[in-house]
Amino acid sequence: MVTPILTERQKSWLTLAALWLGLLALACMRPLAVPDEGRYGEIGRWMLVSGDWLTPRLNGIPFFHKPPYLHWLEAISLATFGINELALRLVPALHVGLMLAALYLATRSISTEQMARRASLMLGTSLSFLLGGQYINHDMLVATWIGVAIWCFAFAFMAGAKPHALLARLGFVACAMGMLSKGLIGIALPGLVILLWLIWTRQLKKLLYLPWFSGLTLFAVIALPWFVIAQQKYPQLFDYMFVNQHFKRYTASTYNNPQPWWFYFAALGLLLFPWVIFALAQLRPKGTESLDAAPPVAREWTALCWIWALAITLFFSIPNSKLVGYVLPAVPPLALLAALGWQRSMAQVRRGGQVFAALCVVNVGIALAIVTQVAEVTRSGRTQDLAQVLACAAAPTDTIYVTGAYPYDLPFYTQTKKPMVVLENWPLLRGEAGDGWQRELFEGADFDVQAARLLQSPEVLAAAGLVSGNWLVLRIGSENSVDLNGWKRFYEGAGWLLYQSAPVLTAKRPEPAQHIGLPGCQHQRQR
Repeated sequence: MVTPILTERQKSWLTLAALWLGLLALACMRPLAVPDEGRYGEIGRWMLVSGDWLTPRLNGIPFFHKPPYLHWLEAISLATFGINELALRLVPALHVGLMLAALYLATRSISTEQMARRASLMLGTSLSFLLGGQYINHDMLVATWIGVAIWCFAFAFMAGAKPHALLARLGFVACAMGMLSKGLIGIALPGLVILLWLIWTRQLKKLLYLPWFSGLTLFAVIALPWFVIAQQKYPQLFDYMFVNQHFKRYTASTYNNPQPWWFYFAALGLLLFPWVIFALAQLRPKGTESLDAAPPVAREWTALCWIWALAITLFFSIPNSKLVGYVLPAVPPLALLAALGWQRSMAQVRRGGQVFAALCVVNVGIALAIVTQVAEVTRSGRTQDLAQVLACAAAPTDTIYVTGAYPYDLPFYTQTKKPMVVLENWPLLRGEAGDGWQRELFEGADFDVQAARLLQSPEVLAAAGLVSGNWLVLRIGSENSVDLNGWKRFYEGAGWLLYQSAPVLTAKRPEPAQHIGLPGCQHQRQR
């Protein structure tokens, strides 16, 4: 008898590794997306440049919409791998890899190796993994830790009459990481799902036997120090982050991206296309098949998956403001349900394996097409082309002014170490600005009087245009709304304009041979 070269378990881990490496390959193929990736990527870079690991800052201005876990990891990754897009995308990619591994291990524990591999392939070839897993923001991080927390608590409660203490403590640790990732939902959503599940499966009394003291101690040691220290330095932090950015954003109707109640159900259809169709097959009444080939899975686990997916989807469907990434925590249980549904509907179909492989290839092809086309489609909104010119033309001591719009990706690509000066009618905007970049800046400036000096009036342009060493960046089409006397057009990009102040010849600047520009210039030359 010939011994197989690889065991089934080894094949599964190689499959997971291949999916993750494919994600990294896709992550190398596109520039930063704005505003999100430009915003969060630059916050991580600025944390590294400034050495201030306590206060997340956008353009040197405090940014307290979310806790700093994402920014810490970004800064570490940038310090390790250099200032580039892939270094930033390693952070969500590592987390979605953890999400994939957790799904595999959980499914293998309650079903078969084949089922675990299928669920992993369904998640790993979905747009939620291939695109969401490389997108730089907080969503994949908190989604992963919410999932890990739910798995840990669920396995702890299913261990016997009393919860498994170690697994329960790991659940508390995961909640702490979720709290550091995106705030209170890192606790609220695992708690909501587990509570509903315990009620549904009549295990509620097991809550009394959780290792509450040690679990909460672990949670406090991990999650609370940053909040305590930051609150001491910025007394208005809790009110801003929890009341304004959590509760008001959840309940108010004035924030961006209003969507209908069914938005997230449609989003899940796209994020887990086409596998979500097979999850719905689980809703078909039992006994309608001539042969139900699905391996036995305890009803408690299928109940957990449905409660998990529905509770999170409905939770985020309540607010008026909706973003696709919010529903990512609901994807892992749907992938498991989809794997069960496939086994039930397609296991006995001739060439079902070939159909499965073809669907995986189609999904990867869709992701590849999106990634390769997105740079051209979003070209006019980004400033990468302008940043390449500015990085090589400007000196480190030069001042960059921006007005009319905010170039989120410009500081990252130029690698400037000096914050930009943003020109707007700030007193007027405080009463009229919506949920946009202006509000991000002036609300952040309220935490730091010195940083607030970076927000100035357009009236300073006239004087700045007469001083050498100043640059002005603005969107194409907005040049007629500001006084450009003394400014000279230097470069026109796909969507942005670059102006230079008084001619270089009238100022004491280095000779061209000595002028090395900003750090981003050297990076562009190396590329």
